[in-house]
Amino acid sequence: MKFNTKLIHGNLKTDETGATNTPLHLSNAFAHNTAEKLEGIMKGTSMGYAYTRISNPTVTSFERRIASIEGGLAATAAASGMSAIYLAIMNIVECGDEIIASSGLFGGTYALLKNLKSYGINVKFLENLDEESLEAVINENTKIVFGETLGNPKLDVLDIEEVAKVCNKHNLIFIVDSTITTPFLIRPIEYGADIVIHSTSKYINGTSNSIGGIIVDGGSSKYKDIKYKNFNEYSKKFGKMAYTSKLRNTVGKDIGASLAPFNAFLNLTGIETLSLRMREHCSNTLAVAKFLSNNSKVTSVNYPSLSTSKYYNIAQKYYKNGASGVLTFRLGSKENAFKFINNLKMILNITNIGDTKTLIIHPASTICSSNTENEKEQMGVFDDLLRLSVGIEDIEDILFDIESAMNSIN
Repeated sequence: MKFNTKLIHGNLKTDETGATNTPLHLSNAFAHNTAEKLEGIMKGTSMGYAYTRISNPTVTSFERRIASIEGGLAATAAASGMSAIYLAIMNIVECGDEIIASSGLFGGTYALLKNLKSYGINVKFLENLDEESLEAVINENTKIVFGETLGNPKLDVLDIEEVAKVCNKHNLIFIVDSTITTPFLIRPIEYGADIVIHSTSKYINGTSNSIGGIIVDGGSSKYKDIKYKNFNEYSKKFGKMAYTSKLRNTVGKDIGASLAPFNAFLNLTGIETLSLRMREHCSNTLAVAKFLSNNSKVTSVNYPSLSTSKYYNIAQKYYKNGASGVLTFRLGSKENAFKFINNLKMILNITNIGDTKTLIIHPASTICSSNTENEKEQMGVFDDLLRLSVGIEDIEDILFDIESAMNSIN
């Protein structure tokens, strides 16, 4: 199947009723006719379901669909994007290990990684994830390199192939958060990523009606390396399914951050229109970026598909269909930024991206408020910076609202 078809039919199995929508299984637990059957399910020697915290048929359908469109071996859903990041990392690391990460990460992810020091895990944040910077800091304790396809809200573009080359050389697990770009724009496994993460609450769902996250396993053989001794049992028994097998049998099961079946159902409904929505998001965002670039009250605009962007060349390597539906711009002062937000009529001031609606936020005072001033600077967050998640409304209405709000600024 080609991509658009996979969005609708990928790993789809109709049940005996012939229903074309995945059935919604709102059941905490599942009954079985014999003790032997349930024993086999719990041991993993038989197929079936026992308890929704561990697995659920509706959630499984969603996982299979995402694995299909992302080109992964398997996928594991989680209660949120943040829980997906936590589970993906904690499935690998142990006390004393190190992680290398981009300093341009989403504020919540940055804080999560920074706080891993409580578990004896050190994180090194680099302004640029490239061959030179990585080679300078990799040591015997390094286990993971973590980056975002596009930083949020820095919007720096990750050169996935270059980073993957270094990770392969040193046998490091390369985890990529592709929330902003989605599988419509890029599939990082094709460029060498080992694990791909999405906050499905954003573009995959599309309408902001359910929180969720997912971890896609690319089927790496790196876990056989002696440095990943905590994978020994799983690598021998499950081969390229070692990562997912360990995740489902340890931290994924024990933490209990499972995706609700109803949220899985809503995400399955949303993902069918992902291509249609992303085309409009990207088209509208480029139009807004060009419009803002010509406004004298705007001191700078950051959208990687703009020819004036410092990330333009690397963006063209990976993003031929647009660089997502998110842009940032600066208005000279926090006062101007707040005045602009307060004078918008249609665009919503909200802590989210990826909705069909156009959304705006002042990152410094909200999603990055817990970060230090130095961290904010590394993340590309300034007091006059606004992040705009451009929706799929008519572009004329989006631009009218922006222009009207600009008129409030002296």
